[in-house]
Amino acid sequence: MEKIPISLWTLLAGLIVAAISISVGQNHHLLPEAASLQAPLVDDFFNVMLTIAIALFLIVEGTIVIFLILYRRKKGDNSDGVPIEGNIGLEIFWTAIPTIIVIGLGIYSVNIFNEMGGFGVSSHSHSMTQMAMNVSDHSNEANIGFGENPQTKNKPADIIVDVQGMQFAWIFNYPDTGISTGELHIPVGADVQLNLSANDVIHSFWVPQFRLKQDAIPGVPTQLRFVATKPGTYPVVCAELCGGYHGSMRTEVIVHEPKDYQNWIAENQLATQPEVNHLVAVNSEQFLAPYEQELGVKAATIHSLAMSHQ
Repeated sequence: MEKIPISLWTLLAGLIVAAISISVGQNHHLLPEAASLQAPLVDDFFNVMLTIAIALFLIVEGTIVIFLILYRRKKGDNSDGVPIEGNIGLEIFWTAIPTIIVIGLGIYSVNIFNEMGGFGVSSHSHSMTQMAMNVSDHSNEANIGFGENPQTKNKPADIIVDVQGMQFAWIFNYPDTGISTGELHIPVGADVQLNLSANDVIHSFWVPQFRLKQDAIPGVPTQLRFVATKPGTYPVVCAELCGGYHGSMRTEVIVHEPKDYQNWIAENQLATQPEVNHLVAVNSEQFLAPYEQELGVKAATIHSLAMSHQ
């Protein structure tokens, strides 16, 4: 029986390693749900890195296991091992392969970073001094940020939200509607621009499902731009250690269908109108008045309670 050539064994091992690494690297389910236009770019890059990492792990660990089995010392063999000084060809090979992989991943990552707007957030550059002087003017464009890709550059966003980070909360202000809230509400499919600022220390606005993160820096306005692709509620996490209660600095981004978003805008604009509070107070007094005896309270008490909510 002829001995199988080592080249065939190597080919077979390579096919097995490739099949396993590609299968696991593309179907790992390690990342949270992708819910933004930018998320697939990050996921594809992560999948490539994981595929390569699994292949390298199988090759290195597999070689160690094979050598442990085939070349283990036999019982009673106390002789010295074969002296090996080195193998220039092998050393060049195992140095060149990781070098090529690292350079390739570096170029790929820079391309992804550029596609996600890392190299061109603003069409207008401002000096750091100008930005510090205008930090209170959130309409001022920032030249530090992420998300404005070549397709959206120089185009106004569909929705602009001013985001303030403070110990230990996020405040979202909608300049076009006058709404302020502790949660970020946006419609699905809209190009959203967040103008970030910090009142005290550095915070970091991170939505894992969007694969986007941007620091909020005191005195330096920054920007984050994205498009949400799936309705739902997603966590907003501060990813920069900002104090003793850093871990509790969380809120939510709620992605609505366009119609639901318009309803949310209308409801919150109505709630901000001064006359609404008076109307609620009057209605509550009228509602409670018939139940004076059952509640055991006087009409004056009900009137006082209603007036306190005006």
